[in-house]
Amino acid sequence: MGLAVSEMRQGMVILHDGELYEITRYEHSKRGRGGAIARTRLRNLRTGRALTTTFKGSENTESVFMESRSLQYLYKNGDEYIFMDSERFNQFPVSAKLLGSQGVFIVEGITVTGYFHDDKLVKVDIPNFIQLEVATAEPGVKGDTVSSVEKAATLESGAVIQVPLFIRTGDKVKVDTRSGEYVERL
Repeated sequence: MGLAVSEMRQGMVILHDGELYEITRYEHSKRGRGGAIARTRLRNLRTGRALTTTFKGSENTESVFMESRSLQYLYKNGDEYIFMDSERFNQFPVSAKLLGSQGVFIVEGITVTGYFHDDKLVKVDIPNFIQLEVATAEPGVKGDTVSSVEKAATLESGAVIQVPLFIRTGDKVKVDTRSGEYVERL
């Protein structure tokens, strides 16, 4: 039995054509005489590839149960990030392309949420906001503070973001990992 289009939600993990996909965009549409359809953007949890699909009625999809566990980031080994289960002390390698653009904000010791399907790590959720120290930032020029001028700053994780002129090397800043934008100084 398939999953109805009205039961689908953004962020849900489904089994489609024998592969695990996360719904990254969901648009439900119901026209006058026809049945409901769902236009979705799916991301393959194994390969990271994106796919645009339209579902009609209850097709050959089903919701997947995901067990969540707390994981701690240990280190980076080449193109893989190594995480450790905080309770069982098992280590799990995760490819950089599976983490996507959020991987640049990870620092050693950070706690993330790992999602498992059949005891295999398939998805890692990084917190939406992370506190990082500014490793390098050029000094602001006096007189540029009248308008909202920004400068580039390198964080302790190696990520480069735009920050206001008053941010200096050594300051702690809050960063939105979804957009990569500066939020506030701490």
